[in-house]
Amino acid sequence: MFFHVILTGECNSQCKYCFAEAMEDVDEDFSGFDVDYSLPKKIGYKIDLLERLCRQDPECVLTFYGGEPLLCIEEIKQIMDRVDAKHFMIQTNGLLLNSLEPEYVNRFHTILVSIDGDEVLTDYYRGKGTFRKVVDNLKLIKQNGFRGELIARMTVMEQTDIYKQVTWLLNNSEFSFSSVHWQLNAGFWKNDFARRDFKRWSEENYNSGIRELVKFWVDQMEKNGVVLRLYPFLGIAQSLLSGEKTSLLRCGGGWINYAIQTDGYIVPCPTMWGMKDYYLGHISNADPLKLKKVFVGEPCTKCDVFHICGGRCLYANVTKRWAAEDYTLVCNTVRNLIDAVTKEAPRIRKLIENRRISLKNFEFMKYNGCEIIP
Repeated sequence: MFFHVILTGECNSQCKYCFAEAMEDVDEDFSGFDVDYSLPKKIGYKIDLLERLCRQDPECVLTFYGGEPLLCIEEIKQIMDRVDAKHFMIQTNGLLLNSLEPEYVNRFHTILVSIDGDEVLTDYYRGKGTFRKVVDNLKLIKQNGFRGELIARMTVMEQTDIYKQVTWLLNNSEFSFSSVHWQLNAGFWKNDFARRDFKRWSEENYNSGIRELVKFWVDQMEKNGVVLRLYPFLGIAQSLLSGEKTSLLRCGGGWINYAIQTDGYIVPCPTMWGMKDYYLGHISNADPLKLKKVFVGEPCTKCDVFHICGGRCLYANVTKRWAAEDYTLVCNTVRNLIDAVTKEAPRIRKLIENRRISLKNFEFMKYNGCEIIP
C-alpha cells in the first residue's frame, strides 16, 4: 500500500491556486458532507502507531505530504529512523530542501517538487524569488548525492502554455528535469469557475499545446531513442501498448493509495482531509491490507474513455464543486490527451519494432504521486 502521511496543514507559501483561492472561497460550504475543520495543525499521533501500520505491509510506501511537509523536519527524521517502509517519498515546494540533512534526503526514492515552469511563471504563481530558491536547493541536493527520481510537479491553469513550459523544464540552462508531471487546477473550488477563463484557455491553448507536446515526445523517441518521463503520456501510452484497461483511479486513490491525516484517521485521498463520511479507520487499529475501497461513480463510470481515464479525481467526482457543464470542459481535456497519445501509438509501436526504443522504457513506479490523468 501507498500512504500519503500528512504531517501538517500549514505551508510557507501563498500560491495563487491554493492560498489565494482559499481566501476567495473562504465562505464556501460542503453541504451534505460532515467535515472536521479542527484537525491538528501538525502530526498529533505517536510515530509508534505509524510503525505498527507499516509493519503489517511489506510493500508499505510512505510519502510525506502537507501543507509543506518540510515544516516538520524533526518528525520526518523520526519516522525515517523508526519506520521500516519499503520506500520513502516526499511532495514538497522545495523551499526548505536545504534544511534536511543529506543522509535523509538521499534516502528518498522520489522527490516531487512543485515548480510550474520557468522563473517568470513559477514566481507568478508561487511568489517572487520562489523559483531561484527552489532551483538552488535542487542543485544542492544533487551535489550532496541525491540519486533518486526528481519529478517537476506542475500546477497548470490559465497562465500556463503547457508546451512551452514542459519543454523548458526538460531543456534549460538552469536545472533540467528528467521527469515532469502536471495537474490541472480544475474542480477543486466551488466558486472559482465564474471568475476564471478556463473554457477559452482549455479549448484554445491547453488542448492544442497537449497535441503539440505529444508529437514532440514521440519525435524525441525517433530522433534520440529516449522516452522522456512525461507522466501523463507515459501512463496512457503504457496502457495502450499493453492493452491494459482500468476501472480504477490511476493515482491509486481509495484502493491502493491512501492518506493519513494529522490526527491519524485514514482517508482515500489527501484532498479529502476532514471529510468524516470517508474516514476508513485509524492507524491505531487499521489493517493496511484490509482497508475499505472507495470508487468513483457516475458520470465517470458511464464514460466511453473510463477504461483509460479511470475517473481522473475521486474528490471531484464526490464533491462536484463545479457544475456538470463546466466540468465537461475538464473531461474534454482528458479526451484530447487520450486521443493525442492514441494517434501517435502506431509510430511508437513501429519504433519498438525497430528497436529504437523498448517497452521497458515506459515502465515507472505506479501511485508515486503522479495522477497520470491531469
